[in-house]
Amino acid sequence: MASIAKKFIPLMDRILISKIVPKTTTKSGLFLPESATEPSYTGKVLAVGPGRITSTGNKIPPSVKEGDVVVLPEYGGSSLKIDGEEFFVYRDDDIIGIIKDQ
Repeated sequence: MASIAKKFIPLMDRILISKIVPKTTTKSGLFLPESATEPSYTGKVLAVGPGRITSTGNKIPPSVKEGDVVVLPEYGGSSLKIDGEEFFVYRDDDIIGIIKDQ
């Protein structure tokens, strides 16, 4: 995944995210059907742009950093395929929160 951050560098307040896929098996190895799993609205931050510039010229740094696990909105973000893998680009304002102790 680290090489992905070298292939795509977000601009301004954009953030490259890999969505975290929910587990499809139980601890005992039973397969869970798609209808039994909740959709994932979390992701890992892979790359972060330098921040947003205000109309007065002040720079607002991003609120997340590489490696953070974040909560995402149900809809939004731009889908992007790199080397056959799907990633998403969100604006810093779209990120709902950071999950600690992951």
